[in-house]
Amino acid sequence: MLGILIVLGATAGGYLMSGGHLGVLIQPPEFVSILGIALGTIITSSPGLMKKRVIHALKSAMKDTIPKKSDYLDLLKCQYELLMLARRQGVLALEAHANEPGKSDIFKKYPGLARVGHSQQFLTEALQQVINGVSPDDLESLLEAEIDTLKFEGHLATGLVKNIGDALPGIGIVACVLGIIVTMGHMDAPPAEIGHHVASALVGTFLGILICYGIIQPMANNAEFQETHQLRFLSVIKSAIVASARGVAPPTAVEFGRKMIFSDERPSFSELDKALQSIKG
Repeated sequence: MLGILIVLGATAGGYLMSGGHLGVLIQPPEFVSILGIALGTIITSSPGLMKKRVIHALKSAMKDTIPKKSDYLDLLKCQYELLMLARRQGVLALEAHANEPGKSDIFKKYPGLARVGHSQQFLTEALQQVINGVSPDDLESLLEAEIDTLKFEGHLATGLVKNIGDALPGIGIVACVLGIIVTMGHMDAPPAEIGHHVASALVGTFLGILICYGIIQPMANNAEFQETHQLRFLSVIKSAIVASARGVAPPTAVEFGRKMIFSDERPSFSELDKALQSIKG
């Protein structure tokens, strides 16, 4: 929202500094034409559950859901506790935590996991596969397949939003042409009235370009970037669980996960070690 307000404020500010009048930009017919056509194209282009996915993508762009360093640290600590439990008591000890994470004393200590996309469900289902005795190679393939599916699912929605954004300048031209048609019907009017009609028509082109490059495309990029970070969060889970399934000790398994985190969000080795020591204590 802050970025959108800056875009609109800078546009209006520059226009006013140039001697323009904001009232000229307020043209309800142009808004109705542009937003109505855009909404219609979204509905036409969104079969099945795509409408719901597009709405979800737009909503996610309005809030910051990118995992932070503290979220990654909580994830690594949670995985460490679960993997240590399995190492000490056997993988069957994970069953209660995997089947009912809401009642798990370990998951209750890290409530932030449930707020990051599909992370808690992804982790519990991975643990269930470990309990079922799935081989490490098959486990890795299963988790990678799920990540790929979620990635493709998200790209469908953000790609559709980008396509609608790309069409907005053209939709603005349609609104402008309609305004010019109206203007041609008033050619016998005084010059001031003709100028007003021409200005109103040009607002359509202006709005189409502004909404495209100032609002819709940035929102689609925002949703895509957040999706990438959430998938990286799942990759951290996958790396640690698969490493543990291959027989790696829990501290080293979570280190495999730590290496998957982007460098500017990654807890340092000493930070992770201190956090794990506090759990041991």
